[in-house]
Parts: sequence; C-alpha cells; structure tokens
Amino acid sequence: MSNQSGMQHVNRLAGEPSPYLQQHKHNPVDWHPWGAEALEKAKREDKPILLSIGYSTCHWCHVMAHECFEDEEVAAVMNRLFVNIKVDREERPDLDQIYQHAHQLLARRAGGWPLTVFLTPDQVPFFAGTYFPRTPRYNLPGFIGLMEQIAEVFRSRRADIEAQNQEVLAALKEPPRRETKPDDAVLQRATDDLASAFDKVHGGFSRAPKFPRPGELEWLVREAWNGDERARHMLLFTLEQMVRGGLFDQLGGGFFRYSVDERWQIPHFEKMLYDNGPLLGLCADAFALSGNPLFARAAQMTVEWLAREMTAPEGGFYAALDADSEGHEGRFYVWTPDEARALLGDEYAHAAQAFALDAPANFENDSWHLQLAGDPMDPHLEAARQRLFAARARRVRPHRDEKILTSWNALMIKGLAHAGRLMQRPGWIEMARRAADFIRDRLWREGRLHAGYADGQARLNGYVDDYAFLLDALLELMQAHYRPEDMAWAQAIADALLANFEDKEAGGFYFTSHDHEALILRTRTAVDQATPAGAGVAAMSLARLGRILNEPRYARAAERTLACHGVELAEMPVAFTSLLATLAEQRQDPGLLVVRGPQQELDAWQALAGRKPPSTLMFFLSDTLAGLPAGLDKPASGKAVAWLCRAGACLPPCESPADIEL
Repeated sequence: MSNQSGMQHVNRLAGEPSPYLQQHKHNPVDWHPWGAEALEKAKREDKPILLSIGYSTCHWCHVMAHECFEDEEVAAVMNRLFVNIKVDREERPDLDQIYQHAHQLLARRAGGWPLTVFLTPDQVPFFAGTYFPRTPRYNLPGFIGLMEQIAEVFRSRRADIEAQNQEVLAALKEPPRRETKPDDAVLQRATDDLASAFDKVHGGFSRAPKFPRPGELEWLVREAWNGDERARHMLLFTLEQMVRGGLFDQLGGGFFRYSVDERWQIPHFEKMLYDNGPLLGLCADAFALSGNPLFARAAQMTVEWLAREMTAPEGGFYAALDADSEGHEGRFYVWTPDEARALLGDEYAHAAQAFALDAPANFENDSWHLQLAGDPMDPHLEAARQRLFAARARRVRPHRDEKILTSWNALMIKGLAHAGRLMQRPGWIEMARRAADFIRDRLWREGRLHAGYADGQARLNGYVDDYAFLLDALLELMQAHYRPEDMAWAQAIADALLANFEDKEAGGFYFTSHDHEALILRTRTAVDQATPAGAGVAAMSLARLGRILNEPRYARAAERTLACHGVELAEMPVAFTSLLATLAEQRQDPGLLVVRGPQQELDAWQALAGRKPPSTLMFFLSDTLAGLPAGLDKPASGKAVAWLCRAGACLPPCESPADIEL
C-alpha cells in the first residue's frame, strides 16, 4: 500500500519475524506489536487500544485487511483514535485465550478470527467483535462508524466502562476449585454422549460446520480396543467419511481445517499442522483396527504432503497453508469437468465417477472440489490422480506460514512416530526423530522451551502446550525407536512442567509459566478444543512417565490434575478427552511391555504395535543399551525376551510374540 506521494508505507511490524505481522507491515495503519511500547503509549496518551488478533492463513483476516487495514481513510481513523496492536494468535495463544473469552462475555457468542477487541489503556476489554466490513453489510456495522462510536463512548462514558470492566474481570476469573476425584461412571458417559450426538448419516458429532475433533476420535480408539462395537463403528465410519470427503485433499494428501457443511464435502481450505498430526495417527489406528487400505492410503498421502510441502530443510515442520490463492478461497484445489477432461482424455469417464465429477457442482462458479467415490486401490484412479496432481502443481500456490511452532511440531512428531510404528514405516519414524532433534537443538535452552522459531530465531516463552505435547511426543517416539538421550530429555521436560506451570496449591497447570509476562488473567483450562488441552496431556504424559521411571512425583501431579478438574469432568466428560484417557489408565493399568534382545530379533516383536491397544506402552530395547531407567532395565540374555508389567508387578518373561496377552 502506497501513500499519495507514492512512497510505500512501512510500520512497526516490519521488524517482526511473524509471517502474519509481516503481512501487515505495509498497511497505512500505525500498527504496534504487543509490548511495552504500545501499552505505555496508550496509558500516556489515555487512548483506547484497538487489538486485532489473527493468523497468516486466515481467510476472513485477509478480507478485513483488504477492506479496512489497507484503506487510507480507515487507517486514518484508526491512527487518530486508537493505539493499534496486531497479534499473531499462533505466537501468542495466551493473549488469544484471554480475549476470545472476553469476546464471549461481551458479545454473548463464540469468537473467531479476526478478533477485534477494544481495550482500555490497562488492557481490559470493553467492546469486542470479529470481522467488520468497511461499510455496513451482513448485518454488521461499517468499521469507520463503529470506531467513532466506540471512541466517543470511551471519552464520554468512562465511569460506565470502568464499572463494566470490574464485571468483566470478575467474570474472567476462575471460580474457586472444588477438588473431587472423578468416578468411573464418567468413562461410560463419554461414549454414551458421543453416541447421542453421532451423525448416523454423515459421521461426526455436530451439525455444520463440522470439525475433525481428534480428541473424541482418540477416545473411541481406546474404547474400540476395549471391545466396544459402538465406539468402533462411530470411529471408522466418521474417519471414512472424512477421508473420502472434501476434508481430505484427494490429490495431494493432508486434511483441511474443517467442513463448512455437515457432509464433509466442502472444507475451509486451510491446512494446519496441528490437525494433520493427530489425524495421521488416527488413520494408522483405524487401519490397525480394520485393515481397510483406505486409511493406509490416507496416512501415506498425508506423510507425502508433509515431506513435500511442510518440512523445513533443518527437519522442523512449517505451521500452515493458506486457504486462499490469487485472492480466492479454494482456487488452488477446485476443478471443472472440462479441465479434468482435457488432461485425462479417455480416462476421464472413469476418473469422473471415482472423484464425483459426474455429480452436480459443489463449489462456487460451477466448480468441483474432489471427493473419493471409487475404490482407493484402483490403479486407474491412481494414474488419474497423479496426472491431475501434476497439473495442479503448476497453479499459483497458497501462501505457506513458515514459522515453526513447538507445540504443533510435537503433535506431528507424535502422529508420525505413532503411524510409523503401527504401520512399520521406519522412514516416518526418522522424520519424527529429525523434527525432535530440531526442537532440542534450536528451541530448548537452559532447561526451558521456546514457543516458536522464525527467521533463524527462537522466540517467546514456551506455554504448557509446548512442554506437555513434546513430552507426549517423546514417549511415542521412544516406543518407535528408543534413544537414551530422549528419555533424559523427557525427564527434564517433565521436571520443567512441574517447576514452571503446576499450581502447587490447587493442582493442575497454568497455561503460562510462573515467570511469564503479567496479563489481566492467567488462564488454566483442561478443555480439549482444536488441539488437546495442555493440562490434560500433561497429566497423561506424567502418569505414563511415572510408570516407566517409578517416579511418584509425576504420578501425584497427574492425580492432582484429575482431582482439580473432577467437577468439570463429571459435568461434560467429552470436553475433557485427554483427562478421560488419564483417568481410564488410572482405573485399569493398560500395561508396560518391555522387549529386550538383539536388534535383528526385535522386528518380529515390533509388529505387536499394530495388533495391540495403543494405550499399552511398548519398548523394544537392544541388548547394547546401557543406563536404562528402572522400569525398562531388564536383563540382556542374547535373545529376545519380553516382560509385561501391570500395577507394579510383572508376569513371567516369555520368548514368543504369540504368548503375549495384552
């Protein structure tokens, strides 16, 4: 964006490494990054703060940026009336959590992105919304008029705002915790609640829009292995609808963020790393349970997409792909029959039926987003897919957000390691190992994690998600390929979790560390959302590590977290699937299997991973390993021998995989 003199605007975001903030560095808005300079300016000038939170691959963020933030007239009003702060929600989820919650209180509806919040100079929100157009439409006010009204209210009704602020702050604060131990009934209720919400026609557990909600599916995996046929059906049917539908990229692999319809047909076309890690693991689980090659194909294509488009040269994984290209959502992905016919010739009729191109158009401008209606193993279908994919690769690609986030990488490391060990794919395990090494080398400093990496810099204090997800990922990675340095690192991460995030009085974990920047609220939640709750994953991972190491500190922290959130868990168990899994393993120890022997003999045993419950911890350890922790330190005898231990007691050792009953 240029001003009237022809010079291009450059604002304070130009020096920020965040790709999202970089997208706004040429706006005529006098943007500040969140920090002391902007907050002190608001106090000094007694101006309200206009806080805009979004992320680089967000479609409606782009729309509002184009309509408002790139507009000279809108920017002039913003600059005159407010101190304007732009935040990348992926870098600062702490701020996003606070102000999304505030939006829900003020607007009395769920938030989203872009999030637009007006704050008093002391950071307390007094008005909130999401997307606003430049001029009134969609039953929304125009942004210029809205800003002028808000500035006038701030000038003339300060006492009212102060009174409201006290109410907002009181509502934002958590009520006192009522500690209670959840009972076993919540485990069954979770599955019953999912069954009540289950869409028997299209799969999933809601009406449109439909999100993947991997935490709920992971719970069903656990119950399916326990023999619950209802859980097995809900899991496999829902995943098949996702994989055959438009939520999955039928040409290039990988899952989109969510479906805008109830049939999983048309997605919001972003691809987020945090969805694809858990969904990769779930595809492997579904294949292990069913043997259906559809799920193996989806896993394979997702890993190919990850390697091809989302892996940095150093081994870490990029954050996301945009929904838009050439200014239009989905343009990179959709087709017309004429385009496909020109490429496929005589093969078109078969491919049209297989990809549902012979059905009515399902997207804008008489275009088609491909579904998988045919046999996924059809070689003719695969040949057509390759030709369409090669042609699509010549289109203008969506923007890629190349920051590397610790928590999202950890979710993918876990998914890769889990899928790799269940499906016997050592290359996938190696990808997971490289990414873990990247995080250790670039984002782990003096016993603390950084949250992200961009432009060669590790930045921002790690959040509880970073520590908990990484500990969980290392436990999965060590089951796929054990390295002593990973176990030492896992212990260091666990100790850092307890030292820097645990609520020593009430139990549970804060989202930010004890020495984090002071904000108007310090959040603490165990609700699983698009990503699992850090507190729930911390409890699960600490409980598991405690079993392996015979370390009571870790077990106690898990128990206190369950008790801390016990009332909430009893009220709505499916909102807390990470904690549910922790509770399930406390009630019935799924076991620790240790196989020790020559490396060449371990392969036959490792196939057990795909034939036994994923909740059973399995370690395959070479005779050459030394310095093993107590729970894994079994004698080397020159041949493969297995020990299965539960509740602190081990069954007699055995020498054949067929003799292991889990």
